[in-house]
Amino acid sequence: MPITEAVPALPRFDQVLRALGLPQLSRGQPETLQVNVGKLCNQACHHCHVDAGPARREIMNEATARRVIGLLQASRSVRTVDLTGGAPELNPFFRLLVAASREADREVIVRCNLTVLFVPGMEWLPEFYRDYGVRLVCSLPCYGPDNVTKQRGAGVFEKSIDALRLLNRMGFGTGRLRLDLAYNPVGPSLPPPQAALEAEYRQHLSHDFGISFDRLLTITNMPISRFAAQLHREGRYDEYMGLLVNHFNPATVDGLMCRTLVSVGWDGGLYDCDFNQMLSLPLLGRQGRAVTLDTLESLDELSGAAIVTGAHCFGCTAGAGSSCGGTLT
Repeated sequence: MPITEAVPALPRFDQVLRALGLPQLSRGQPETLQVNVGKLCNQACHHCHVDAGPARREIMNEATARRVIGLLQASRSVRTVDLTGGAPELNPFFRLLVAASREADREVIVRCNLTVLFVPGMEWLPEFYRDYGVRLVCSLPCYGPDNVTKQRGAGVFEKSIDALRLLNRMGFGTGRLRLDLAYNPVGPSLPPPQAALEAEYRQHLSHDFGISFDRLLTITNMPISRFAAQLHREGRYDEYMGLLVNHFNPATVDGLMCRTLVSVGWDGGLYDCDFNQMLSLPLLGRQGRAVTLDTLESLDELSGAAIVTGAHCFGCTAGAGSSCGGTLT
């Protein structure tokens, strides 16, 4: 999709909702607890909104991980634990979080960059995924090497294909265990239609590499952190924000993930979403005050609380919409 002209002045997200007669965003019952276990990663992707990489040392410690588990156990409405990073598998308490979540009878999603399977000392991962029945969401920016190399670096595509073949052999993406792929555009554009792109991925990955998967999730790049810095360097930040604002879709608002998701940071902070976490916009309780792991007895207490919004929210509401689960419409 081509870039459109930037808007003369960027409107506030809450003002756009008000102008269209839409209510301000508020929470329903929390259904997903997304845990960002830290910024340590074996890759340093250009689009990364977490600004993760091999040199980052911000990781969740054991005490915080155990507080997360305690809050999960007390939160009856939460059905899914979504582990992300960085590369969440590199956190030393990753196994603890997965095991405790499964013992609490919650679905566990792991957002895997695929190449982490080949980091020395991580050979146990495929069997661990299988034994705990996790759902994998694996990043693969394209079904061919060129775009993956641009976004993730030389050799990443080939390692990703090897990892997918290994996971298929373990039963992921073959009807036994869930394996989804995640797509982000390489540059400042909206993702193409999800269903059509999924069909292309399925055809090419099956024909060229014998790989199968369950679903493709298309996710819009958020204009924050590393991707925002890239846009500013190229002089395209205003242009990209114009694209997002001019493609605002009111039909996406009811399905926004922040309505039913709570994001936990590596240091125990609570946020409406992973993007607010990266912008240090804390989650506000029903009394309008920031809440933490230590001030909440259950995430169920958050139902009805206002959601903190900002300009980046146009990323989730542009076009077909975007969430950690793919498009919204």
